[in-house]
Amino acid sequence: MNFLAQHPATLAIIIGEIAFWLFLLGGLIARYPMKMARTSVVLLTAVPLVDLAVLIASVIDLARGTPANFSHGLAAVYLGFSIVFGPSMIRWADGRFAHRFADGPKPRKPEGREKIRREWLDWGKCVASCAIAAVLLLAAIFIIGEPQQVAPLWEWMPRLGGITVAWLLLGPVWTETFRRKTRAPQP
Repeated sequence: MNFLAQHPATLAIIIGEIAFWLFLLGGLIARYPMKMARTSVVLLTAVPLVDLAVLIASVIDLARGTPANFSHGLAAVYLGFSIVFGPSMIRWADGRFAHRFADGPKPRKPEGREKIRREWLDWGKCVASCAIAAVLLLAAIFIIGEPQQVAPLWEWMPRLGGITVAWLLLGPVWTETFRRKTRAPQP
């Protein structure tokens, strides 16, 4: 608990992640099992507001003079990934809830070329997420301006590169290299 008291940006991320899933699940439960369409819209609309709250909490923390640390960089990365992947995560969850509670079609797992295409698209989203995080980090670095105070934020730049390379290798390259070859049906 002492760590969270000393690192409010980390606490904001934890609360933000919990709130993201609570608003998402609440919105989907309201939409499907409870048939409360308006409530569902309100709850699902609140999902991106959680990201805004995490950003505001980090900015307030830095504005109070807290030296930038790992948590502030993590907040930028969280926000970048949440902005880019949030809508697709909501669609993913919505499809499963629709199938389970509203007789919607069973979600398909992509296979073959479609899976490879999906892996490349997700890697592109990773690149976009890291780019947003880098812009947020650079904005914070520029605004704070003190070299020793922003050093932990600069340390995130190579991490973003590492995330992008790891995603490339473990996502599309792995899938392209080790995918199962589908056989043509035998007559």
